[in-house]
Amino acid sequence: MFFAQNFLNLHPQLEKVNHCQAALLTFVPAMEMTDGVVFHYIFSLKNTSMIKYIFLSACLCLSAWQTQAEGPVRSDANLGGHVIDAETGEHLPYYAIILKGTPYATLTDASGHYVFRDLKPGPYTVEAQFTGYASESKNIELVADSTIELNFTVRPDAFLLDQIVVTSSKSELKRRNSPSLVNVLNDKTFRLVSACSLADGLNFQPGVRVENDCQNCGFTQVRINGLDGHYSQILLNSRPVFSALTGVYGLEQIPANMIDRVEVMRGGGSALFGSSAVGGTINIITKDPTVNSAKVSHSLTSIGISGSFDNNTTVNASVVTDNNKAGIFIYGQSRYRDGYDAGTDGFTEIAQLKTQTIGARSFLRTSDDTRLTIEYHNTHEYRRGGDQLDKPAHEAMVAE
Repeated sequence: MFFAQNFLNLHPQLEKVNHCQAALLTFVPAMEMTDGVVFHYIFSLKNTSMIKYIFLSACLCLSAWQTQAEGPVRSDANLGGHVIDAETGEHLPYYAIILKGTPYATLTDASGHYVFRDLKPGPYTVEAQFTGYASESKNIELVADSTIELNFTVRPDAFLLDQIVVTSSKSELKRRNSPSLVNVLNDKTFRLVSACSLADGLNFQPGVRVENDCQNCGFTQVRINGLDGHYSQILLNSRPVFSALTGVYGLEQIPANMIDRVEVMRGGGSALFGSSAVGGTINIITKDPTVNSAKVSHSLTSIGISGSFDNNTTVNASVVTDNNKAGIFIYGQSRYRDGYDAGTDGFTEIAQLKTQTIGARSFLRTSDDTRLTIEYHNTHEYRRGGDQLDKPAHEAMVAE
């Protein structure tokens, strides 16, 4: 009766068909549901327009009836496993597992395990990816009504060639395939070398050199690929907020305690990052508030055995809401460096420096896809080189 009732519901004009014809409709489900039976009845009608209505209705109803009869297909072809660090033996959480050539991907859970359920049987290429580790791919063949365990043992990538680099052109490439190589200097390096400012850490990047070109004024510049400092573009959080002179005088004005990482791209990038990016680009990424914390530190460094010291005091604090919707990071630095005279000729080789820096970075997530960021940075610096630093500048022979 289902087949006949759908005919009558879709087309009320079929109620005018005589009783014999309606009776034949009721017996159609009991027959074999073949196109021959349905067409045999339809072409027995003499009304041409009615034939078209019945034919279309029959196709729709037959399709719906077959869909309900079949129901969803479950292959029960499952894939699961875990990801382990080859050096430590620990399970790695939130590791990306990708089925190449398909839209399917997942992350390992907090225990380092993953699972795919009810996949289509057939061959697959499974790739495990994570920042700082070498990517690994394996080929498998899935069979219906079976579960395959596929485990990965991954090793850290010393050269980070499998990192994904996203430039302002928003094209995603493997680092090994990128025409512009990007090196990342994280805050761990700044801590290990006891860096006070950006200039103290950049020396540890290949192709980058920080040099002091004036013993009186403390003229410090960064050279990328051998070019002068004003040919390098300095970015703060990917924005060109500094002038070209920042690569000459401003390297010591950026405190190390505000830096999360520094991205250095060697080679021309003027079209992407600004007119000064001829030799290369240095992108400074400041720290984001992630946890509630506070830190105060002070370092005292002796310059040689002359009695000149470099005093550096830093303050960091961050506050984040419980739902991670808002947060603020505050940093500050007060630095005083004595002038250093290496040749005892009365003229400084390292200029006297007094710097006070304070800044903050806060964010507010208005939705899952929207984030509002507010930043504030303030730096006050006084530097002087030459002779007779204990006297006013106008009384000295050389004062810069």
